[in-house]
Amino acid sequence: MTRPTPPADPADPAGPDRPIEPAGPAGPARLDALDALRGFAVCGIMVVNTWQHTREHLGASDRNAVDWAIDNLLQSRFYPIFSFLFGLSFVLFLRSAAERTEHPRAVLLRRLAVLAALGAVHQVLNSGEVLLPYAIFGALVLLPASFFPRPAVAVLGVALTVWAVYQGGAIILVPGLFLLGMLLMERPPPGWLLPPAFVASAVLGVTLTWLWLRIANDPLLFHASVHAAAGLAVATAYGTGLLLLLRTRLRGPLLAVLAPLGRMALTNYLVSTPIILIFVPLLVADTTRLAGVALSVAVLALQVLFSRAWLARFRYGPLEWAWRSLTWLERVPNRRIGSHP
Repeated sequence: MTRPTPPADPADPAGPDRPIEPAGPAGPARLDALDALRGFAVCGIMVVNTWQHTREHLGASDRNAVDWAIDNLLQSRFYPIFSFLFGLSFVLFLRSAAERTEHPRAVLLRRLAVLAALGAVHQVLNSGEVLLPYAIFGALVLLPASFFPRPAVAVLGVALTVWAVYQGGAIILVPGLFLLGMLLMERPPPGWLLPPAFVASAVLGVTLTWLWLRIANDPLLFHASVHAAAGLAVATAYGTGLLLLLRTRLRGPLLAVLAPLGRMALTNYLVSTPIILIFVPLLVADTTRLAGVALSVAVLALQVLFSRAWLARFRYGPLEWAWRSLTWLERVPNRRIGSHP
């Protein structure tokens, strides 16, 4: 018996057609906001990755104001957003898969295996890439946690995040953020909490960043946990700040730019690495470091245009479609109804 082709999956970065009007907990309006958040994270990660690839070929003391700004305002401020959204999308996918198969976790495990394979290939070009760790943490942390009651997920998520911050953050922050994203998708907070969350995280982020700058060069006071906490607080401020902007008249323009990037996040993330590597010699030669910023802006602008044009004809980005087809072990229809070859 042939299994019917699975319908569009709201958990995919490149989801189905979605209107902007408000809907339920996982409805169109919320999915649009998640796409915009994911696209925003793609922008920040592009700038940071370009800078990091450039810094790998430079001396530690060869730094300027651009290095300072990226290091203290952008680095470690965007992968927490991405990690949180990954945990959130985990719940969406599991819900969607449960409507199509009796074994949703088996499908989810296959989805993570495909992601791990993509990450392993990407590791060849970018040793600091995140897809492979995401797949591993997804299988080891998120999948077992899907059997836990919500209070247990909350305690474990907070405990892992606090422990990771104390240890200095970086990749070990991912499991806790996965769980917190999973928790907030299952029990979304009320909308009125967004403004105070933004204010509190912004104040905390500024304070911790200032503290880090004061102690970074003091061997007696130095502690990497301050840097990790500052990054997490600023990431929260950036994310909640964008969600607040999506409540204003800027919603339309922001969605037009960021949502396509987010819906094709996998494609845009993986394609950016070879582009950066091609331009590394020119980036290293630029002592102002502005070439890296200019390259990031140019690539992101082209990706926005490409993503918008692609999604006008197709439901999923190229790699998103391949990921989804391999997950379901069948060729998923991609062309939009009414589009022409």
